[in-house]
Order: sequence, then structure tokens, then C-alpha cells
Amino acid sequence: MTRSVCRTRRIRRSLRASGAGAAVLLALSACSSSTGSQVGSDSAGSAEVSGQVTVFAAASLKESFTTLGETFEKQHPGTVVTFNFGGSDALAAGITSGAPADVFASASPKTMATVTDAGATAGEPSTFVRNQLEIATLPGNPEGISTLKDLIASGLKVVLCDKAVPCGAAAQKALEAGGVELTPASYEQDVKAALTKVELKEADAAVVYRTDVKAAGDKVTGVDFPEAAEAVNDYPIAVLEDAPNAGAAKAFVELVKSGDGQRVLTDAGFSTP
Repeated sequence: MTRSVCRTRRIRRSLRASGAGAAVLLALSACSSSTGSQVGSDSAGSAEVSGQVTVFAAASLKESFTTLGETFEKQHPGTVVTFNFGGSDALAAGITSGAPADVFASASPKTMATVTDAGATAGEPSTFVRNQLEIATLPGNPEGISTLKDLIASGLKVVLCDKAVPCGAAAQKALEAGGVELTPASYEQDVKAALTKVELKEADAAVVYRTDVKAAGDKVTGVDFPEAAEAVNDYPIAVLEDAPNAGAAKAFVELVKSGDGQRVLTDAGFSTP
């Protein structure tokens, strides 16, 4: 990350906990420049913007936002979109602790509320997509998993997202709806980490988002289950109060919510609000 991106932003309130500094480092360490395929540009906003825009976004948005980041740079020559993808809770903690960012896209209203309650958003966040859970299994589903209850079979190694992140909270809600008591082999820091365990054959299954199953291609097989309908996550997005590049931040949010942005997101498996 460049010095201009990582400069310390004015902190608008006192740190809540002694571990806040670590949260900032965690949030900043994941930053990466955007890459990916391009989409059209029918409604990206007409305002002239330039410079760098830093977007903190839930890990499940990685593929679609990477694509939109490249599109934004094409539509606005001279701009650079830098992403920090990770667990929404860690990203929210980084923002409220002073990590420099322009936009926050969370995988749940609860984690966005951490930021809004701290007065760190410029205006009210808006829901731009929804996501639903699936069970990711090894390719071909060799264990024959078809329901949530199948995950408690003896000898089956299952991983979940940490309960603090939206994917983990949704999984717990779905398990409760199905009356399933599951003790996972591990809790992972975000949805990508949980999925990777299956991709590397270090786990037999994981409860993740359907968008992540789709992004994994033939590395995993997805299994739908009815309890997922009880744990659909809304994804809110907001420009941040102390955004170093507020103009570019607003333009990026406009792209995400535009027809082009919504097509990229629905192609990735998200549903519209």
C-alpha cells in the first residue's frame, strides 16, 4: 500500500478497546489493487473524479468488486481503486479505529451498525445486494451430503465461519432453524478461509455463501438446503465520513448500485434487494 493510502486518518472518537490497534493492522494488511475482467459503463456517474479510492469490503465481494474496480478505473481515467477484503467485523473495527478508507461494504447490517453508531458514515447506508448460504463439499460430493443434518455424521470434518462474522452468524441461524447442533473442526476468520479448507481438501464441507461456491467453480460442489432461506444476509454500503476522496467514493457507490453493477453482482450469485 502507498504512503498516501496508509496515512493515519483523523480519529473521530476514542478507541473502544486496547486491541483496536491490532484491528487496524489486520484491516490494513489485506489491501490490494484491483484486477479482473471488465463490464460495460452505462451508468457510472458523470462527475469527474480522480485519485485513489480505498474500499473496505466483505470477503464474499472479492470477485465482483474486483471486476467493478477495474471498470471504475476505465470509466474514470486517473483513478486507482484499492481494496481491503476481509471479515466484516475486522474491517468495521479498523474503520472505527482510524484506518483510512473511503467506502465500506459489509455483509450484514449488524457489522455496518458498528460503523454508523460511531458516526463514521456520511449518510445512511443502503442495501445493494443479498446473499444466501450453501454447503460447499468436495468435488462430486463424495460423502453424499444433502441436508444440514448430514453435517453431523461421524468422522465428517466440517468448518464454519467465525460466529463474529456475518457468514458465521448466518450459519448459526440456519443450524438453529434446522435443529442441528454442530461442533465444527474449526471456525475460520472469513468465508474465503472456510471455503479454502474444502478446496484444499482439509475439510469435507463448509457452510459458506452461494456466491463463493459459484466463484470456486469445479473446486467444490454446492448443496442447497431449505434452512438457508431463514438466514439471508443483506449487504449495506456507505461512503465514510472521513473519506480521503469523497467524490470518488460516491462515484464508486453509484457504480455498485447502477445497472452495470447489479448485473455483475447478480452474475456472481447475489440477489437484488
